[in-house]
Amino acid sequence: MEVRITPSEVHGRVSAPQSKSYTHRAILAAGHAGAGTVCNPLASADTAATIRAAELFGADITRGDGELTVEAPAGWPLTPPDVVDCGNSGTTFRLMTATAALAGGTTVLTGDGSLRTRPQGQLLQAITELGGRGTSTRGNGQAPVIVSGPIRGGSVGMVGETSQFISALLMAGARTDAGIDMTLPSPPNEEPYIHLTIDLLDAFGVDAAKTDAGFAVGGGQQYGRDSPYEVPPDFSSMSYLLAAGAVAGEVTVTGVRPSVQGDQRIVDLLGEMGADVRWDRDAGEITVGRRPLTGIEVDIADVPDLLPTIAALGAVADGTTRIRNCGHVRHKETDRVDLMGEALSEMGAVVSDTPETLVVRGGESSLTGGVLPNTADHRLIMALSVVALAADGITTIPDAAHVDISFPGFFDCLAKLGARFTQE
Repeated sequence: MEVRITPSEVHGRVSAPQSKSYTHRAILAAGHAGAGTVCNPLASADTAATIRAAELFGADITRGDGELTVEAPAGWPLTPPDVVDCGNSGTTFRLMTATAALAGGTTVLTGDGSLRTRPQGQLLQAITELGGRGTSTRGNGQAPVIVSGPIRGGSVGMVGETSQFISALLMAGARTDAGIDMTLPSPPNEEPYIHLTIDLLDAFGVDAAKTDAGFAVGGGQQYGRDSPYEVPPDFSSMSYLLAAGAVAGEVTVTGVRPSVQGDQRIVDLLGEMGADVRWDRDAGEITVGRRPLTGIEVDIADVPDLLPTIAALGAVADGTTRIRNCGHVRHKETDRVDLMGEALSEMGAVVSDTPETLVVRGGESSLTGGVLPNTADHRLIMALSVVALAADGITTIPDAAHVDISFPGFFDCLAKLGARFTQE
């Protein structure tokens, strides 16, 4: 799908999208519990990958009106009868790699071309140290991987290369006999996502915690929940809607509640840049209105998914926006630092980068439309759509259908807000 966006004013109210991160984890937790209902799950390409994987491990998942019903047999997870293909979803891959380590047999997991370039070696090594066996078929620490279990649990050292490794081991560790105690030599990147996992585990009756040395979860615990689990809204996806209000009018997002999600920080960052930000916590609404924006300096070690949004805002703002500690963002679905800089440059923004920084000089930029490079990255597509609202001329974004990975309703929301664009 190709989208052509005309500079537009946006005004109105839209509902907050549901959390992809919580949906992944809730499906898995319901499987561990043997049964459960997940209400208001995000229906996206990535969460569909988690559903398919859970089913291959033996779960029966029924899609209803605004909910998923999960039933799993005793002894779940079972050894899958086929290769577990996680598509483009890195979260699915990491969570299900640790899940495979609980099964008694051997599991093969893979994904698409992008996923097969992402690092998995630390997680495979941890599984081996915990009593299982994890190997990369190509010997490079990347998918496809082969995992044999079951792991017994125990202590393991972790570098903290990605929070998803730690989250995956916390979720699996509760089902081991010994639990898992992870030691980290330094704080991990993306730590709020680990606390998100701990929050989800608590909702399913599992105790896990940050320790002086790292993170730990006790063994022999039983997942369970008496009532359906309701997925909270997603601040990562919400950031594009709020940013649209900041650069092109005024947007109110409804159905919002405070969260442990690190990307909730976008609300404060918008205020720091000068946007008109109002959060009515009682009503569960955030309104962001356009005002002159100024550049800021941001450390995104804990909020990597906000890089595209911050860079987009920086392109529209006066002054310079400097995004620091973003080296790990080069290892997502794409090298988001390089590709975001390339796309913004095509639009007339003045951009530079180093291995760990992205600098956008909005005060020196003159934004125009044009045909953007094909990034094939859902977060870049949404962030660049926000820039297009404030650029001169029509902006053409190829392969815009990739938004289905995390926010299938994104362009529907833009249309409701009055943005002018065509799709074909």
